[in-house]
Amino acid sequence: MSRSAAPSPVLSSATVTDAASRAFVALDTRDSDQALAWARAVVPPLGGVKLGMEFFTANGPDGVRRIVDLGAPVFLDLKFHDIPNTVAGAARGAVALGVSLFNIHASGGRAMLQAALDASGEEASRLGRPRPALIAVTALTSLDDHDLADIGVAGNAADMVVRLATLTRDCGLDGVVCSPHEAVDLRRRLGPDFLLVTPGVRPDWAAVQDQKRHVTPAAAVAAGADRIVVGRPVTQAGDVAQAAARVAADMRAGV
Repeated sequence: MSRSAAPSPVLSSATVTDAASRAFVALDTRDSDQALAWARAVVPPLGGVKLGMEFFTANGPDGVRRIVDLGAPVFLDLKFHDIPNTVAGAARGAVALGVSLFNIHASGGRAMLQAALDASGEEASRLGRPRPALIAVTALTSLDDHDLADIGVAGNAADMVVRLATLTRDCGLDGVVCSPHEAVDLRRRLGPDFLLVTPGVRPDWAAVQDQKRHVTPAAAVAAGADRIVVGRPVTQAGDVAQAAARVAADMRAGV
């Protein structure tokens, strides 16, 4: 199956009616019942949830299916990075789970990126469902220029993001994970149809914690983010539903 014939993704960069629906809440827990409770509390007012390695290594595919079955969009954040054949197999598995969005590392290279896209399109067609949006990770938001220098990456974080985002677009993927600080530049360089998903989002009323390149939900929306990810400011709040509502209000203020 050619990349041009792949089914359209279930999520796109199209403008949504309510800015708050652009937010995914990170359900960073090993407790499947806790994740379900959080998901029910935050969607609505927010638009979806994210499941990462902490959840997946404890609960596996069955745990993901429990969340998917609630009906809210699920971002599977496992950042696949391996040889092309292995990542293609992982991509087929992600499609079969029914998630709306999943990611891989752009630094895996062109062949890996294209193998993941081809495999996800083929599996979606086989199952008769829309293809999940496939995005690539550029530079983790926990890394700054000093961290990149420590691991031998020349240039700064902004240069790395542009280089890997351009490769991702050229390979036909739907978008990238990027810091909100890079959203304006990437939108200008890569066009209006390229999906920008921004973690590292912290409301003014929340602690910064370990995100070195962060902005508020309102600022992320104003910068052009299609989707944002917010986690501990919501899930570690005393009232999770109230915290989600505060994030929703902040996002609407940014439009």
